Parts: sequence; structure tokens; C-alpha cells
Amino acid sequence: MIYVIAELRIRTEMAEKAFAAARKMVAATLKEDGCISYDMHQSLTDPSRLVVVERWSSREALSRHLETPHLKGWRTAGAEFIGDRKVEVVKPGE
Repeated sequence: MIYVIAELRIRTEMAEKAFAAARKMVAATLKEDGCISYDMHQSLTDPSRLVVVERWSSREALSRHLETPHLKGWRTAGAEFIGDRKVEVVKPGE
């Protein structure tokens, strides 16, 4: 099992559009083979901060996901409203 933890800083003026798009991304990601769970949380103290945690069955499943058309589209659209991005891939026990 592998975890992907992403912390995104959303441009304030784009927050509504960004979170609507992120919710659609959740639905598409859960359809991907190998994605076990996907949680998205908006900070209560800083509404421009979004934290996403994905749990994948393997690195191979995650690699396949990174090449899917909907994720490529998300990256392109995301550039419009994501200011900062920090992504970490964690495998328990490593």
C-alpha cells in the first residue's frame, strides 16, 4: 500500500471553482484501478489550503493513474488556481 499526500494552496479568488473541480476529480480518481481511498479536506483556519490524501494498492497503480487523461486535464486546469503545491509519496515501513 502507498499513500500520496498533497498540500495545495489555492488562490483565494479561485477557491469556489477550485473546490468544485477537486470534487469532480475525487469521483474520477475513485474509478481508477488501484485507488483504495481518496480524502480531501479544506482547512477551517485557512480556506485557501486544501489537503488531499490518496491510498493506492501499489506504486504501479499510482504510475498508471499519473498517465490518465483526467489527471493530465486536472494538472492543466489546476495551474489556473493552484498557487503552491507540495506532494509527498509515502510507503508505510520505508
